[in-house]
Amino acid sequence: MREPRLGDDIDDFCVRCKRIMNHAIVSVLNGQPAKVRCRTCHSDHDYRHEQAPPPKVDARKAALFNEVLKKVNPDEAAKTAVEEPDLPEVPELDEAPEVVEEAEVVEVADDPPPPPPTPKTKAKAKTKGRK
Repeated sequence: MREPRLGDDIDDFCVRCKRIMNHAIVSVLNGQPAKVRCRTCHSDHDYRHEQAPPPKVDARKAALFNEVLKKVNPDEAAKTAVEEPDLPEVPELDEAPEVVEEAEVVEVADDPPPPPPTPKTKAKAKTKGRK
């Protein structure tokens, strides 16, 4: 098979279309396509070798899902647990921390503040309309 050249058609995963689409080679590096342009949406991106990016799994959702599985069926949970990425541990708080602050004393006046002034409107002059 010959080396790919600029402008050749090649199939690749488009990051904008989220599908494997026809692409044109935009740049070549060491005889391999480096950048490609989607012929459908015209976006440029690195050549991905027709591989979709890995799915993004929210770590908190995965942890909650695993907790629910453990409560429902502990034996099944060990088999189907979603892998959680390594995150720093955050201590769980059972009770709210006790914070003691001095309250600021504010004096309240008996009279309410005056209402804001209303804008004055100009009276429109009556004129005969032209037709």
